[in-house]
Amino acid sequence: MLEGTRPVSFAIVAILVIATLVWFVTRPHPLFAAGDSGLTPGDAERGRLVFAASGCASCHASPGQPDRLKLGGDLALASPYGSFRVPNISPDPQAGIGSWSVADLANALIAGVSPSGQHYYPVFPYASYTGMTFDDVRDLYAYLHTLRPVAERPQPHDIDPMFRIRRFVGFWKLLFFHEGRPEGNAIGDPMHDRGTYLVEALGHCAECHSSRNIFGAIKPKTRFAGGVSSEGVGFNPNITPEGIGSWSEQEIAEMLRSGRTPDHGYVGWSMADVVENTSELPESDRIAMARYLKSLPPRPTPRP
Repeated sequence: MLEGTRPVSFAIVAILVIATLVWFVTRPHPLFAAGDSGLTPGDAERGRLVFAASGCASCHASPGQPDRLKLGGDLALASPYGSFRVPNISPDPQAGIGSWSVADLANALIAGVSPSGQHYYPVFPYASYTGMTFDDVRDLYAYLHTLRPVAERPQPHDIDPMFRIRRFVGFWKLLFFHEGRPEGNAIGDPMHDRGTYLVEALGHCAECHSSRNIFGAIKPKTRFAGGVSSEGVGFNPNITPEGIGSWSEQEIAEMLRSGRTPDHGYVGWSMADVVENTSELPESDRIAMARYLKSLPPRPTPRP
């Protein structure tokens, strides 16, 4: 009897060891602790520009009403994995983020970790926001707390049961998330480097203008080269020099200000909403974004 139990006992031990290892490697990694003396709110006016550059209103404004600063969330984001509902980020203490600390916001944006210690789904573009400076997070926090609280709670996500276990996001992060490491390289030109930050981190432009693999991660060879929209109803254009190489810096900056393109047309659909955000930035920031886009390596547009 004892001899016969050895294989079973070994299998149980092996399963427990593997389960413990999986639990360890997929654990969330918050970077900031609430007790840190440096975690204080920043400047709300600077935070207003961070809010605009980051496009927060585009997703978090309550749908079906005109106020872009009513941040009740509940926008439905379609995906191959189901429909995600955008959260309330108003300063309401129950429905929104009014009870959050600066550390909570920093961990959400830079580490993709919630105040309760859970992974956020990467439909929230923290893979880009992870490149944000801590000062910008502090300023954004200050600005968000000047806005009107919204008491409405978003509906729950309607996603495939397989993806409801958030711990699985830890595997995704191991493969595709580089915590605290911004994309793009600084070259010492202040205008170019500012554009790098605005396009890669705050503006998270690659999140839409790229194609994705079966795990929902950006394919590096298609970064900024265009891709099918997350809703699957359109194709976001190539914004490398392969696609907009004939546009001048001034023409790109003008499109980001007014939506007008060099061929006398206007951007539409979700890009029109982006322009509402970038039009609030100083002209120097729009020129910086244009300069960085012009510096990207040309990449062929992937097939839809």
